[in-house]
Amino acid sequence: MKQLTNTDLILNNNGSIYHLGLHAEQIYSTIITVGDPGRVDSVSRHFDFIDYANHNREFKAVGGRIGNIPIMVLSTGIGTDNIDIVLNELSMLINYDLSTRKRIQNQKLIRIIRLGTSGSIHPTIPLDSIVYSKNAIALDNLLTYYNHSFDLIEFNGMQLPLIPCSSKLETKFKSYKPSLTITACGFYGPQFRPSQLPPKFDLLDFNLIDFNGNQPGNIEMETAGIYGLSKLLGFEAISLNAILADRRKGEFSKKPQQMIDKMIEEALEILCK
Repeated sequence: MKQLTNTDLILNNNGSIYHLGLHAEQIYSTIITVGDPGRVDSVSRHFDFIDYANHNREFKAVGGRIGNIPIMVLSTGIGTDNIDIVLNELSMLINYDLSTRKRIQNQKLIRIIRLGTSGSIHPTIPLDSIVYSKNAIALDNLLTYYNHSFDLIEFNGMQLPLIPCSSKLETKFKSYKPSLTITACGFYGPQFRPSQLPPKFDLLDFNLIDFNGNQPGNIEMETAGIYGLSKLLGFEAISLNAILADRRKGEFSKKPQQMIDKMIEEALEILCK
């Protein structure tokens, strides 16, 4: 049985895992992830019962139930660097005995539903809509550090991993429009925003990407990391995106919180059917 070292699996003084500050019994099979810690309460207020609440660094977690269905909501912070921490530590919590740091045999099934915000980069993805990421293209570099056999998409001489969502979860959320999602490693230059520094690329450069007749529809900062690590770790994952910006038109939603609330309420209803 594989045993991790004290620097591979780091614990806090109370026995919780280092960054998330959680114990194994606090990990539920259904996990909703949000970027903003403040959005955790927007999800958990729909719970009929709260089992626990925990906050360590930017990682806020609430476990509760809707009816008899246990659901955990967890903030990840922004970016796939944080996703690397979150998914690896979730996997350690369900796959290792923290007291011995030895791997256990019976892995708990985890399904991850990301409820995030995103910007449209294609005319078929309208402002103030909700889409799911059928496939995600990793414009960040997280998966560079893991062995994988994902499909590769070429963009400006770069070979970018392309990862699909969970087919099981896709069936549950098929009422939403699918999108080919780009995951970037930052908000300004990496998303081609001409702010103080001119970006190297232009949004129209995404038109050069084609996967099975589809061009990228939206851009955000977590989905490819969630999909890639979930596939490698044996999790089911899907990402829902409230489209709050139309990047091509330079327009931002006039009702962002309303769209976020709509996505949360609809996702919980679907999960609890």
